[in-house]
Amino acid sequence: MIAPRIMVVEDEEPLGVLLRYNLESEGYQVEVVTRGDEAEIRLQENVPDLLVLDWMVPAVSGIELCRRLRMRPETERLPIIMLTARGEESDRVRGLSTGADDYLIKPFSTPEFMARIKALLRRAKPEVLSSVLKVGDIMLDRESHRVYRKKSEIRLGPTEFRLLEFMMRHPGRVFSRSQLLDNVWGETIYIDERTVDVHVGRLRKAVNNGRMPDVIRTIRGAGYAIRED
Repeated sequence: MIAPRIMVVEDEEPLGVLLRYNLESEGYQVEVVTRGDEAEIRLQENVPDLLVLDWMVPAVSGIELCRRLRMRPETERLPIIMLTARGEESDRVRGLSTGADDYLIKPFSTPEFMARIKALLRRAKPEVLSSVLKVGDIMLDRESHRVYRKKSEIRLGPTEFRLLEFMMRHPGRVFSRSQLLDNVWGETIYIDERTVDVHVGRLRKAVNNGRMPDVIRTIRGAGYAIRED
């Protein structure tokens, strides 16, 4: 099962370490960024499932980054939790009106933070927590590691299973080869981008089984997507 991906934008190193530790302990994939401008660049490359955003990070403030993200189609619905030492009501209203989905005032308790993360993911992106994904006539069961198309079971290798799972979490969205490498294989592993083509080919052959309509779209010069219908 591919764990939900969370980006933490926090320039206080001890807090960043603490949040990473607790999130990873719950099984989330975590990336910690300390500057607003760096976070903006990373978010243009890969959009996580949830963003934890400190108000006062350097270069581009959290409130400004939140405003910019809400203006982009790729991130307009990205779940965002704002962290801040500013506890005044006017600041909370400003943060929420800018586009934050939730708001935590420092210092906060770790159990409350973790509960807010899970609640926001369950509300905004239930598919990342669900054990069963359905797109068109394909059903993927994360717990049993089984895939069905029109009730017929499809046999997949581990890599093809992870690839299909990731694409089913984002139906219709086009992913480049490098984005698929980062999200399915991991950023720390070096694999040639052509490897993606090989595994997409294997996945396509398995799910289509030579007779059914092709559910995987190839967009020349852009990448791959799974059809929504």
